[in-house]
Amino acid sequence: MKNHTLFRDYTKYASLNVLGMLGLSCYILADTFFISNGLGTNGLTALNLAIPIYSFIHGSGLMLGMGGATKYAIAKSQEKPHAANRIFTNTIILGAAFALFFMLLGIFFSQTITTLLGANEQVFEMTNTYLKVILLFAPAFLMNDIFICFVRNDGAPGLSMTAMVTGSLSNILLDYILIFPCGMGILGAVLATGLTPIISMSILAKHGLQKQNEFHFIKIKPSLPLSLESISLGFPSLITEVSSGVVMIVFNQIILGLQGNVGVAAYGVIANLSLVVIAIYTGIAQGVQPLISLAHGSGSNSDIRSLLRYAMITMILVSATIYAPIYLFAEPITIIFNSENNWLLQEIATRGLRLYFTAIPFAGFNIIIPVFFTSTERPLPAHVLSLLRGLILIIPLAFLLANLLGIVGVWLAFPAAEAIVALLGIVLYWGMARNI
Repeated sequence: MKNHTLFRDYTKYASLNVLGMLGLSCYILADTFFISNGLGTNGLTALNLAIPIYSFIHGSGLMLGMGGATKYAIAKSQEKPHAANRIFTNTIILGAAFALFFMLLGIFFSQTITTLLGANEQVFEMTNTYLKVILLFAPAFLMNDIFICFVRNDGAPGLSMTAMVTGSLSNILLDYILIFPCGMGILGAVLATGLTPIISMSILAKHGLQKQNEFHFIKIKPSLPLSLESISLGFPSLITEVSSGVVMIVFNQIILGLQGNVGVAAYGVIANLSLVVIAIYTGIAQGVQPLISLAHGSGSNSDIRSLLRYAMITMILVSATIYAPIYLFAEPITIIFNSENNWLLQEIATRGLRLYFTAIPFAGFNIIIPVFFTSTERPLPAHVLSLLRGLILIIPLAFLLANLLGIVGVWLAFPAAEAIVALLGIVLYWGMARNI
């Protein structure tokens, strides 16, 4: 590709996917706003306790979608249509198996999971309701994630973005209708969220009717080796999402001990805004992935280097643009979600926003670089980085710093972990750069 054409394609894919991921992340932000205004502090606490399970479902969908679609894009660039269709069909079968697992959890184990998440008697019923319904809608979430990834890698990033944004706008409208005029409370909020991927898939269905659609179902036997390859390539996407859920679970437990339900509600404001910011970086990574996979499949190393450079420059500019208003307007941002004017929630969340979000440039790098590794079929360094940031570093750092500094230590654990992983990511990249 010529440089100007490459940059144009990057701009198109990255911008459309950032918009789409912002729309997708508004699932939870809309719930946060409407629940905080309709159900108060207890409703916000229940949402924050249950939402990590959504991260596991969405993360599984992205793992299957990103992994399968990466292999699909490489097979497509190598002009192997049967292999590409085999990858697509196998991914759908795998998605159905994951969906069944999550539905069974919702039917038989929702109360047990609610207890394990730390819900007390004040918020138990609301937390359990949200959790059970979100698990029962798992098939819709998983299939929507898979189809979005395949449609994007099939040359239709605009349609993927339209589906995500339309679904999100529907979620916001349904949130308002079901919580306020219909008076359905937490059930209305979770039904609005669950219906969103169904609306999104109705938009994506257009791609299947178009002549340029190049993926189709074919008759195959499920392939364990192919499934493991797809899971391996998509694993960093799972960890990116699941780490948000794991961090929320751990932080909820620590904050419950330090500040009680009000502290968890304050963290809910910070965590859900963080999901939106992470979605922007995920959009950049998902936007550049099809282009890097195509360049890798065709053996164009210069294009791979240029695309990674574009993504990193975008990440740095976005980080500066986001952190400045968060630092300056932390207090009015918190007021939006503090319908009861709780002074303790206001104080905790305002300080937390300014400290917690110092992590965002490191987090942006740590989301993009694993996608670069997997897009070039180098899953091992991607796995190492994703596991370190999602599980291995953040949890012990949270307990250590909380013991040393209290609630301030909780806020600093996230930037500390992301900074350490970013340094390792730079080392791993430079170690492999000579081969690219």
